Amino acid sequence: RPAGAMDWQVLTRELSLYLESQVRVGLFGSGVGLSLVLGFGVAYACYYLSSIAKKPQLVASNDRFCRFLEEYCPVVTETYYPTIWCWEGRVQTLLRPFITSRPQVQYRNELIKTADGGQISLDWFDNNDSLYYPDASTRPTVLLLPGLTGTSKESYILHMIHQSETLGYRCVVFNNRGIAGEDLLTPRTYCAANTEDLEAVIYHVHSLHPSAPFMAAGVSMGGMLLLNYLGKTGRDTPLMAAAIFSAGWNVFESVESLEKPLNWLLFNYYLTTCLQSSISRHRQMLEKLFDMDLVMKARTVREFDKQFTSVMFGYRTIDDYYEDASPCRKLKSVGIPVLCLNSVDDVFSPGHAIPVETAKQNANIALVLTSCGGHIGFLEGIWPRKCTYMDRVFKQFVQAMFEHGNKIFSM
Repeated sequence: RPAGAMDWQVLTRELSLYLESQVRVGLFGSGVGLSLVLGFGVAYACYYLSSIAKKPQLVASNDRFCRFLEEYCPVVTETYYPTIWCWEGRVQTLLRPFITSRPQVQYRNELIKTADGGQISLDWFDNNDSLYYPDASTRPTVLLLPGLTGTSKESYILHMIHQSETLGYRCVVFNNRGIAGEDLLTPRTYCAANTEDLEAVIYHVHSLHPSAPFMAAGVSMGGMLLLNYLGKTGRDTPLMAAAIFSAGWNVFESVESLEKPLNWLLFNYYLTTCLQSSISRHRQMLEKLFDMDLVMKARTVREFDKQFTSVMFGYRTIDDYYEDASPCRKLKSVGIPVLCLNSVDDVFSPGHAIPVETAKQNANIALVLTSCGGHIGFLEGIWPRKCTYMDRVFKQFVQAMFEHGNKIFSM
């Protein structure tokens, strides 16, 4: 047997004997080891319960909307207990994709044509085995909008579909152009400000099932796009309500936060490379209008948007694009009930940029603000694999609106 292995066994045995003696002395005498562990544990538990685990802040000017949420979506009034060993916003954001499970979902894909000659990929979960709504013509439908480079394969989308499946609902995922494996037929992708593709999708889905109750839920950039659409259309939409998760309310504040050194290292550079990767497959089509070599040299989201996104959609400057893309500027015009969940420690949407005062001026808006949760994190439980706080908010709110939504204005 190698000498190193023998030394390791001896060291391990001596360490075990030392720890056992510390525990023994700590229990029956004046030992330090166990006392320190217990003391630290008690101190951490006190800190967690007093400063980390808190009830979310519910911001809504409409008392009837508040009472509706308290009765039919009580999760927004209950204490949120973030996972005790990873409650910090950056950690939650980084770990969620690796920790949470990925429910199995069988999609039916549909490609629809757009007015400019492009195409959009929709992934349908029809839920034809629904026991609660066996009639497909009246089965409630949820339109799901993923984040910036996300598709129907994202774990948070799969969890939303799983929650909807248990309630008997149908889901359809709106994949932005060129992002889900389909070809670009025109040199155009997508952005948070331009709602033309979303309008086409909403019209298409509603035309297929005009008698079915219809809601939408958007995550991150998908939430921004949905808010910008709702701010543009007001009450003139077939959607009866919407849920928004981790939206970036003010793009100027979001990019400034992401450009801080640690956030750039953890998030900004990676997100930029994801954006570049999403368009590199379509390089031959996009080279007709863009200097792709320059676009691929971007090292921040701001540089990418300056060289690519803002140019594609005809903005004179990147500031013009960011101003138009910021949902906080359109919140007053939203004409249907909308629930928005944000964490104030989200580096993608910093707490000071959440438009609390503006939200109070629109009776259709309810903000749910947690102290922890990060960006699309909201992990809870010792091992947060199955369900997050965000999933529970989604499930309760969607069910509340589909099954009790007519009571909002009568409470």
